[in-house]
Amino acid sequence: MEPGCRKRRHEDVTSFAPSYGHFIDGKEVPSKGGETLEVRSPFDGSLLTTVAAAQPSDVDEAIKAAAAAFDDGRWSGKPARQRARVLLKAAEFLGASMGRLAEMESAQTGRPVREMRAQLARLPEWLEHFAALCQGLEGQVPPFSDSNHLNYVTRVPLGVCALITPWNHPLLIALKKTAPALAAGNTVVIKPTELAPVVVFEMARIFQEAGLPDGVLNVVCGYGATAGKALAEHKGIAKLDLTGGTETGMIAAAAASRNLARVCMELGGNAPVLVFDDAHLEQAVNGVAFGAYVASGQTCISAKRILVQRGLLPEFREKLVAKVSSLVLGDPSEVSTHIGPLVSERQMNAVLKLIETAMPQGAKVLCGGERSQRAGCEHGWFVEPTIIGDVQPHMSCFQEEIFGPCVTLLPFDDEAHALALANNSRFGLGGAVWTRDVARAHRVAQKLRAGIVWINAHHRNDPSSPWGGFGHSGVGRENGWEALYEYTESKSVVVSLDDTPFDWFGGAKRYG
Repeated sequence: MEPGCRKRRHEDVTSFAPSYGHFIDGKEVPSKGGETLEVRSPFDGSLLTTVAAAQPSDVDEAIKAAAAAFDDGRWSGKPARQRARVLLKAAEFLGASMGRLAEMESAQTGRPVREMRAQLARLPEWLEHFAALCQGLEGQVPPFSDSNHLNYVTRVPLGVCALITPWNHPLLIALKKTAPALAAGNTVVIKPTELAPVVVFEMARIFQEAGLPDGVLNVVCGYGATAGKALAEHKGIAKLDLTGGTETGMIAAAAASRNLARVCMELGGNAPVLVFDDAHLEQAVNGVAFGAYVASGQTCISAKRILVQRGLLPEFREKLVAKVSSLVLGDPSEVSTHIGPLVSERQMNAVLKLIETAMPQGAKVLCGGERSQRAGCEHGWFVEPTIIGDVQPHMSCFQEEIFGPCVTLLPFDDEAHALALANNSRFGLGGAVWTRDVARAHRVAQKLRAGIVWINAHHRNDPSSPWGGFGHSGVGRENGWEALYEYTESKSVVVSLDDTPFDWFGGAKRYG
């Protein structure tokens, strides 16, 4: 076995049921036509389980169940404090299930179990946060133009919310959307990715055990072109909240907008990282490695375009290549594994194709750049952690999001040059600045065209911190008060306090 690789332990993943149906109106049901899909391990291709594959009729059934649950007030009509109690109970049950869910998540996605344990351990915080916010969601009493009228404004739930979630963070992103949607009093239909759907079904069961009424949370699995399309264009939804690729988001948003449904989209990214020459070198190298290669680079805010001040570049490059070359590829169920496989063969091929465009355009692969040939990795969708140097801003590897373990490395001369390179992108989701100059850190952060900026950090997230992007990275925000507001609508009520009879057609003077 080559250094830096770990072979799979000869243990079966036993957490999965043999098959899963849709979760509709509190019950597990098969697809009406009996269609199923397979969920396979990205590490070795083994079959993990089979899942019902929704057709439009299955999606319609789920939306009808959600609509009935909303209309009769079994959830939307509950006081906020009662909704909060259910969310807090779900947080408790979710926390108790984290070990099992982390193993399932790792097996489905190929992400190292160490990553999943760390990420999932924080998820109850989202339920706790929105349980608190919904109890503090206040209305307004705006001033009216005369003393004979009282105007009060409340916030009310939207109705049926459609959530379409991706394969890179199946449970995190599903919960980030579900928590504010339920806290606000909406009902929900989720379509998780077909590549890693099981933990979302498990989440639905946890909510049911916590006391969420049947029909309030429904889950239908299936392919995007079938189930996703049917959900996005359905006339019964009030909001579509999607995380995915930019092109997919544009199509889904157009479909939802034809029915005037609200949309929230967290889409692609191509995050710049600006490393100034006064940065702490070891911390910056370790921070870039974490930002770029955790989750095998398969996140929309992964560090992708590494911009280093010219005088620091030679030493930074040497240390980053050494760091990346030391990363351990292998079985995601091993805690010593740093880098797991990509989620699918299709994803692996897409990453390799973009890397291959770099050299003919004049760039140089400094390490990696190919499918892994390490012992123990030959049956999985592994790409060697890659750094591309000698990059120019017009190159595809710089302009396009490489959704895998790959970064591009460019020098910059000064602050203005760094910002010009960083903002030379149609995306604007995340970015990072590494410097010990406090004034520069804040100055650069303000000028970066990104919805999320880290200073001397990366990937940090919190349920109270707004999350979303500029440009082709999407519209709307997750997390915090903004997310809760986006799952509600304001309602203005104007009350006459005047007992004087009013007859406009009898000569009354006031109109508005």
